[in-house]
Amino acid sequence: MSDRHPSQEPRSSRLRAALSGFLIVVAMCAAPMAWGQEVAELPGLDSINPITLLENAAEAAPGFEGGLSSAMNVLLLLTVLTLAPAILVLCTCFTRIVITMGLLRQALGTQGLPPSQVLVGLSLFLTMVVMAPTFERIYREGVQPYTDGSITDPAIAWERARQPLRDFMFAQIEASGNWSGVYMILNYRGIDTSDPASLQRSDVDLLTLVPAFILSELKIAFLIGFRIFLPFLVIDMVIASLLISMGMLMLPPVLISMPFKLLLFVLVDGWQLVAGTLMTSVVQPEETLRVASIAMGGGP
Repeated sequence: MSDRHPSQEPRSSRLRAALSGFLIVVAMCAAPMAWGQEVAELPGLDSINPITLLENAAEAAPGFEGGLSSAMNVLLLLTVLTLAPAILVLCTCFTRIVITMGLLRQALGTQGLPPSQVLVGLSLFLTMVVMAPTFERIYREGVQPYTDGSITDPAIAWERARQPLRDFMFAQIEASGNWSGVYMILNYRGIDTSDPASLQRSDVDLLTLVPAFILSELKIAFLIGFRIFLPFLVIDMVIASLLISMGMLMLPPVLISMPFKLLLFVLVDGWQLVAGTLMTSVVQPEETLRVASIAMGGGP
């Protein structure tokens, strides 16, 4: 049994914790210098270049003048993997799909079936299918040129990599007409939106675009869920009316209506119908531009 007191921590653990906190502070202090702005100014997310931020943090930290070590690279990789679920939820159609699947399960009245792991997994794969063109464009226009060396400026690589994702989020807002969320956030940030026609997409940074996109996706998901609920609600009302007319007041209507709802859902191939509707409801940026050109008389 060790004689060391439980409250005494190894010196290496304290040094690692102090180094991690120091690097975070250094990264926060080095960010304004990388952006070319004063410390008192708070830039939007569009002006944040994560590659330059990490390089400045490495140069400012003592002992890291030659760049980040392999241990720090692993630490940064784990940090990115930790933030990946949040990025997946906030900037893709995953929110729309998983909420619709949850509302479908409630409409069927099957309690915990299908399990949440199945619904989340199905939503994840459907999101990957829908977002494949956008991800391929991000790799082709931003990541691949930077790794090949044809683009040496991290700012240009970051600009090209984020543009396809911006186009995707703008396409969903444009297709649903949910610009009110964008105007609300811009007004809160002190930007005049009295003349929406004068606003350009370049005026909307990621700090405004991402929450507006999330609000739009929530609205779309609940509208789709409302349409899914209607036929099952009719079945519940018919079964409840029949039970009341037969005097079977003590028999729960949900218990009787569930087999009929499951039968209806299977007969119409409900899973394929819902999945197909969700995938087709997501508009690709190229399709939005084509529709806009047709509306303006430019032809397909």
